[in-house]
Amino acid sequence: MPIKEKSNLQSWIGRDMILEDNLRLEPAHFMQATLDRKPTICVGDPLPPLWHWLYFLEVKPMRELGREGHPRTGGFLPPVELPRRMWAGGRFEFLNSLVLGKEATRHSTIKSVMEKEGNSGKLCFVTVEHTICQGGQRAIIEEHDIVYREDPLPGASKADPKPTPVLADFSETIHPTEVMLFRYSALTFNGHRIHYDVDYARNVEGYEGLVFHGPLTATLLIDLALRQTGKEPKQYSFRALTPIAGIAPFEIAGKEVNDCLDLWAIRKDGVIAMSAQVIF
Repeated sequence: MPIKEKSNLQSWIGRDMILEDNLRLEPAHFMQATLDRKPTICVGDPLPPLWHWLYFLEVKPMRELGREGHPRTGGFLPPVELPRRMWAGGRFEFLNSLVLGKEATRHSTIKSVMEKEGNSGKLCFVTVEHTICQGGQRAIIEEHDIVYREDPLPGASKADPKPTPVLADFSETIHPTEVMLFRYSALTFNGHRIHYDVDYARNVEGYEGLVFHGPLTATLLIDLALRQTGKEPKQYSFRALTPIAGIAPFEIAGKEVNDCLDLWAIRKDGVIAMSAQVIF
């Protein structure tokens, strides 16, 4: 399926959107329950890192959704005609804490659009910059990388990534369930069918089974780092390397390197699915 003319896609650079939201307590409590924790967070407490993804949700009617459950492109996001959309990574600066129970604003801008040709076919990378403010102060600056891909060709051989041995200072096992994936999809109003429709995930997008959310993996990694150190993060970055598909346990782990922590998620086959780094 062809991509629209490059000049048309490039014209989306600089397009912006502003959303306002009240950082209500209930989504944070629902997130704690999804992580199997007690509802200890209160109004006035700082919102844990990356939990801002529970807010500023863009709501579109059913008629404006694509086949995969995402809103169709061509509004705020450029009209990329490649059918598969995934999170590729992100970078964050934490300037001030977001406080639960108060209003906040997110200003989003299309920063770049890049078309590439990879081993699996055509790709398009879109980077969106989000600036979240509260009480007149900037709290978080986020760069969000989105990748669009072609459908897998029938009978095409799948890449066989090799396990990467990494020595960790600490690690934890995550036991995903269908209910966990459903809850996080509901909390983030994410209609992408790869997270709850196993037939679609396998037969249309070519995954082994239901796909664990990349944003949730990134959230679990920085949460592990904070629980290990008790420090507040200054910067955080993550890169999705390969999907975690199928309901099977996987490891999240980390290692201290100078003044930061290197983090990663490892699939059941030993392959690193996501790498990340947090600077305190």
